[in-house]
Amino acid sequence: MSHALARIQDRIAVAEARAGRQAGSVTLVAVSKTQPWEHIAPVLEAGQKVYGENRVQEAMERWGPRREGLELRLIGPLQTNKAREAVDFFDVIETLDREKLARVLAEEIQRVGKAPRLYVQVNIGEEVQKAGVAPSEADAFLAACRESYSLTIEGLMCIPPVGADPAPYFASLRAIAALNGVEKLSMGMSDDFEIAIAEGATSVRVGSALFGDRHYG
Repeated sequence: MSHALARIQDRIAVAEARAGRQAGSVTLVAVSKTQPWEHIAPVLEAGQKVYGENRVQEAMERWGPRREGLELRLIGPLQTNKAREAVDFFDVIETLDREKLARVLAEEIQRVGKAPRLYVQVNIGEEVQKAGVAPSEADAFLAACRESYSLTIEGLMCIPPVGADPAPYFASLRAIAALNGVEKLSMGMSDDFEIAIAEGATSVRVGSALFGDRHYG
């Protein structure tokens, strides 16, 4: 696993250079969701500090005793009844996708006096099976997050349709971000992160290329 990490880091560096990007401008988010600890431990020991998890409870159980010095990102859907735990535990929540969740997150942030960094998930391919704000509604949703709920939105996140050329979808997300003054873009996974870097990704979410196939046991 540590060799796989080095290979991914090298590929990111090459993609940054090819795109004329500054070295180190792209954050690798290791998607540890559903992975057994024996797959994660060598990556952690090799120095990887940023991890992505799908479920609040699973992340708390896995990372609670090992939390110090790490950045943990929630990259799966967030139910409003888990918002309190998510605000308390995660450094970044990448899946803000509806106004009810924005309201609840704002309440929890006010309660604890600290805020995770927030990304709005955009359903960039407008697929019925995926979560996220429709691209045509992203401007209004971002305005509501800021003006109605006083939320600071750090970035946007998307997952392009499987099997499609991801580049136009990444470019569309970049355009929405630019129009709304959003600085960060979480886009690109194991199969397309180099394309995402060329299109402006500031973080890439890599799981299977780093850890191997997911463990569902």
